[in-house]
Amino acid sequence: MKNNGVMKRIYLYFREKTEKGEFSSKKMRILLLWGLGLSSTLWFLIRVIPKPSRAYYPCMQAAAPMMSAFVTYMLSFTATWWSGRKLLGAVRQQKIFVSVFFFLCLCFFGTMTLVENSAQLLAQAVLPVPEPRMAWGKNNPIGSPKGIYPGRVAWVHAPGAATWKKGEGFWYEDRWNNQEDADWLMSNSILSLTGETKEKAAWNALFISFNQEHGKGRKGYGKGEKIAIKINQNNSFSHEDCEQLNASPHLTLALLRSLVNEGGIPQEQITVFDASRFITDALFNKCHAEFPDVIYLDNEGGAGRTKSTYTADAIPYSKDNGRLARGLANCVIEADYLINMALLKGHGGQGVTLCAKNWYGVTDIDRNFRKNQHNNFNQDRGGKPRYMTFTDFIAHKDLGQKTMLFLIDGLYGSENVNGAPSGKWKMPPFNNNWPCSLFASQDPVAIDAVGIDFLSSEFPRMADVDYCDMYLVEAAMADLPLSNTFYDPERDGTGVKSLGVLEHWNNPIEKKYSRNQGKDIGIELIYLHK
Repeated sequence: MKNNGVMKRIYLYFREKTEKGEFSSKKMRILLLWGLGLSSTLWFLIRVIPKPSRAYYPCMQAAAPMMSAFVTYMLSFTATWWSGRKLLGAVRQQKIFVSVFFFLCLCFFGTMTLVENSAQLLAQAVLPVPEPRMAWGKNNPIGSPKGIYPGRVAWVHAPGAATWKKGEGFWYEDRWNNQEDADWLMSNSILSLTGETKEKAAWNALFISFNQEHGKGRKGYGKGEKIAIKINQNNSFSHEDCEQLNASPHLTLALLRSLVNEGGIPQEQITVFDASRFITDALFNKCHAEFPDVIYLDNEGGAGRTKSTYTADAIPYSKDNGRLARGLANCVIEADYLINMALLKGHGGQGVTLCAKNWYGVTDIDRNFRKNQHNNFNQDRGGKPRYMTFTDFIAHKDLGQKTMLFLIDGLYGSENVNGAPSGKWKMPPFNNNWPCSLFASQDPVAIDAVGIDFLSSEFPRMADVDYCDMYLVEAAMADLPLSNTFYDPERDGTGVKSLGVLEHWNNPIEKKYSRNQGKDIGIELIYLHK
């Protein structure tokens, strides 16, 4: 299986180079196009011969036209060479009819060689990429929507909020990020989500909605109640800053400003954390300077940060999950409310990393990711229903079920989980700029469904994107899932009900869900731009 990964990387390398037009010299053109043809052929054969059904995988369907063009080219080239040699032999022996026959063969195969040349192979390389396969269909909602406006996902867009230029400093620097725009994004996401006109009223509406949903009556935030904000610092390796994409310092500050200055929440009752990683200097210094009494918690502590502690076996999972971490950070267990602030990124293995996967950083995993288990994170590659750990994260009483607000930071977004932001987005309304967006919802399933639609449409070649919504199918149907799993992440004998609503939009241009089309079911995507 190791060879499969090697051939895939070689194939993707040559394809990327070809699509970028890096073949100005004749030698480079020959190298790239022969490399693309040969790698796609070998990769297809290695994958499909052991299991013919793989020929229907989107990645194989992308490689097949290039393989076909390359094989046809090689056959016609070989036949042309063979005909030429036979023709010379017949001429020397003065065999007129044989000479005519092989002359016609030479003309025929030579024409094929000219038609199926490297230009044709290049044309095959830039054919439209098939849509990634999803476990659930478009505008076909399932599950029970959550929120003041059930199934609502607010998408706010401030063009120019993020302007980083690759190769010039780091994406998180103040010169590339507009704090005023970040504040606008946060404020308007809360207002759009709740339908209120003032942030204080919007926060109060969110607290009341959450408490009513959890049987606590019509009450807002109470004195002494704690709020923990899970940010995504997965690509941090120490307190020092690095180029890799992590939580935006500017959006994190905007959230604190909204909670404290508008929502009236005391600083000392708020914890900003990633228990499994590090809160880097750029984020800590910016937020701590304005909100010094907020608790900033990470895996190591020190330098103004608090060190994470854990309760063992706090999440035993619905099924035996092998050596997967079972402890949970105490800051989450002790909190009365959670805010999940994820990133808009792809992720090898699972396809995407959004709000559901963000909870993995709450478990007592090792900060060296190589030492951690990732049991039942990956979807079945053929789309077969199966138990998913992410569904347990959404269903757990101290994770998804304690969360009053789900956010996805889309200031930059990225095709890959690692590294700096991968590149500006082509889809409208971004039009070759950074997405400069923030997504908000009270529905943990709906917000990840929207995130998947954006990512899979912008990056259809994203690693392991096929069926990356499988955990959402399980979550939407958690009381009667297709995998027949009894979802009970606390192992207390009490199963869970539907955890939210799932569907996919009609297309990447209109971006319409069922409620956007006048129906009273499904997801509603509210778009607001500056």
